[in-house]
Amino acid sequence: MSNNSSTLLCTPITGTTVEQMLTEMQMAMGIGSDVVEIRLDCLTSFNPLQDLDILIKQSPLSTLVTYRPIGEGGKYQGDENKRQDALRLAMELGANYIDIELEVAHDFISSISGKKPDGCKVIVSSHNFSNTPSTETLGNLVARIQATGADIVKIVTTALDITDCARIFRITAHSQVPTIGVAMGERGLISQVLSPKFGGYMAYGALGTGSVSDPGQPTAKDLLDLYNFRLIRADTKVFGVIGKPIVQSKSPHLYNAAFKSVGYNAVYLHLLVDDLEKFFVTYSSPDFSGYSCTLPHKEVALKLMDEIDPIAENIGATNNIVRRPDGRFIAFNTDYIGAVSAIEDGLRGLNGANVAPSVGSPLAGKLLVILGAGGAAKSLAYGAALKGARIVIANRTFERAKELAQKVGGQAMPLAEVENFHPEEGMVLANATAVGMKPNTDQTPIPKHPLKHYCLVFDAIYAPKQTRLLREAKDSGAVVVYGTEMLIGQGFLSYENFTGLPAPEELFRRVMENHT
Repeated sequence: MSNNSSTLLCTPITGTTVEQMLTEMQMAMGIGSDVVEIRLDCLTSFNPLQDLDILIKQSPLSTLVTYRPIGEGGKYQGDENKRQDALRLAMELGANYIDIELEVAHDFISSISGKKPDGCKVIVSSHNFSNTPSTETLGNLVARIQATGADIVKIVTTALDITDCARIFRITAHSQVPTIGVAMGERGLISQVLSPKFGGYMAYGALGTGSVSDPGQPTAKDLLDLYNFRLIRADTKVFGVIGKPIVQSKSPHLYNAAFKSVGYNAVYLHLLVDDLEKFFVTYSSPDFSGYSCTLPHKEVALKLMDEIDPIAENIGATNNIVRRPDGRFIAFNTDYIGAVSAIEDGLRGLNGANVAPSVGSPLAGKLLVILGAGGAAKSLAYGAALKGARIVIANRTFERAKELAQKVGGQAMPLAEVENFHPEEGMVLANATAVGMKPNTDQTPIPKHPLKHYCLVFDAIYAPKQTRLLREAKDSGAVVVYGTEMLIGQGFLSYENFTGLPAPEELFRRVMENHT
């Protein structure tokens, strides 16, 4: 393979007919996969000699043949001898790999002794659908699989926490035989993306989101095009966006495109983190070099830092964490610049293009109503107060609103009162809550009727770009400012903090246009 990584990319082929499988094989080749896994248990009817001959001989890529029984997560429920006969036949017909389960591997490998072609490797696999065992238990499992005579060890577990993947990485990095390690589920995503970094023999990427053979499996296209899988190697730095939920984040699109454009040896991941302290302790290597931080971790992260930039300390929230070469964490806040700049640009457009930035901030003297009192709201309130805005904080928990309002010299009110609050016309509204974010796109933090009192409405949410709040604000005659503008603005500074390089601003804007 002409790539930096020696880890093979395998795409499961799960069509229900031979014709569908052949079509899927062509698609896998077009995406850039190395191997296709022919899942015989997905075929609705199967003639072993005829179908295997066609599938193996006509495959444009190397073939891995699997005939997974129902007890191991597959669909086959028939006679065990017939199942193993089909795998032996696949081997004779030229399959490059055969996958057999640990429970029957010893007998199966004994049955092919002296008959296995040189070009065929036997993968012995073990599946755990409930959790990821301890490192010691996994090590014993590897030894058991090796003892069967396996050419390749494959261990599949279920990630209940993102830190479970670290145990999979230890196995692939330290095993004496070629090893495939997979942690299933959204919390296990990094087990596949970082497989080349930790010496995994093979990673799995689905054809598309509708053809995923394991829960949480990334698509082959995302592995190659979003995460730059081919460029990942042992010394690749790891960055990512920490949050819960996190799948909606567009940040990996921005940073991975930027890293690739300048040849910076790093990857940026979606990191679904439940316990922030446990995550930092587990992934303590200097290679885990920095993070963007989003809901619900922006405030709690500060307690885990070695050093806090004064602005982040004043705001009481961080969205940008960098690991120093000595291993110490420093927290920054770049949200406030991204959000305030986006609102200022919107107001300048409203006031006329001839209003130059040097004249002063168009936020000066404006009444700004901020919905929410969490990390994003704190950043907005701090930044807008610096620009001379009059601040109102509205939050469901009034005490939190009061606390933030006092910090920025503003006013506080319960969120429910915002719809009846209009002391003047031409106010500015900023939503810093998660109300309206995917998947709850039919929701909005306030009703439509009070929106007529605002000249500009900003929503920090960017997935979706066009929230219900912004649609209704536009209908009410307000200028709208998208959360993508805040993401891009804070992203410039975060990128520079991560890399020490100037941010490719045009590239960031182009990428965001393509992914929102």
